[in-house]
Amino acid sequence: MATKLDLIPHDTRMEANGEGAAFDISASATRTFLCRLTVTEQIEQESLDVSIWGSAEGTTWTKKPLLKLPQQFYRGSTKMILDLSLRPETKFIRAGWELARWGRVAPLPMFVAGLELEEIPPMSRETPTTRIALAAK
Repeated sequence: MATKLDLIPHDTRMEANGEGAAFDISASATRTFLCRLTVTEQIEQESLDVSIWGSAEGTTWTKKPLLKLPQQFYRGSTKMILDLSLRPETKFIRAGWELARWGRVAPLPMFVAGLELEEIPPMSRETPTTRIALAAK
């Protein structure tokens, strides 16, 4: 499995609500992903809501999102962790987005953004850890 997934390809121009392509994550070792939403362009008085949805077979999607990223109004980047380790039935994921605009009616809402997921590798058993001994008082 690829360690990086572009649920929303970089520099995608969004002018209406929509959804991305489905990605098969059944081969993922950790089922844990770092999600990075990057907004590169936007206009004033609008918002972008991005969420990630799951499916067992790639056709019927969850009634509620698996992850909802913070609402965006401006350019910039935000990160969140998507942990599906306790949801073995989820074999496919895809992104969905909703745009809203207030104030002036025209122009229509417009964002240029991308959503990249990077699988978080499993922690090695050889990774040294230190234990802190608590002294009894």
